[in-house]
Amino acid sequence: MKSKNILVNNKKAFFNYEIQDSYEAGIELIGNEVKSLRAGHASLEGSYVLVKSGQVYLHNARISPFQGVNAPKDYDENRERKLLLHKKEIVELTKNETGKGHTIVPLSIYTNNGKIKVEIATARGKKVHDKRETIKKRDTDREIRRDFKSR
Repeated sequence: MKSKNILVNNKKAFFNYEIQDSYEAGIELIGNEVKSLRAGHASLEGSYVLVKSGQVYLHNARISPFQGVNAPKDYDENRERKLLLHKKEIVELTKNETGKGHTIVPLSIYTNNGKIKVEIATARGKKVHDKRETIKKRDTDREIRRDFKSR
């Protein structure tokens, strides 16, 4: 069994949101997008997930063309892409999304047994003081690691 090979990571999601439940979803891509993802020409910054009429879509995820010269003329880097989930998971997502301050964010895009998957999560936005606590905790952990490393 092959392990996960992370292609794109959304570091800002962990800073801006408090992650609650995560799901693994397939994604509908066209051929040159697969090549582009494997080459690392993508970004999840500012992207989000919406549920529309029983379907789940990834919005604002930027996947650059693999070769700009050979890209289709009407290719849109930020087009909405359909995510593939089970009906039970879609129902859970819609219930969790309707809560106050809740949203669905993509955490990463990775390969799993040769298939490209997206890890999405229901999340609640952090307040400014929560972000400050995260920064403070990260700094203290870094200092502790430095002290252990120097000893």
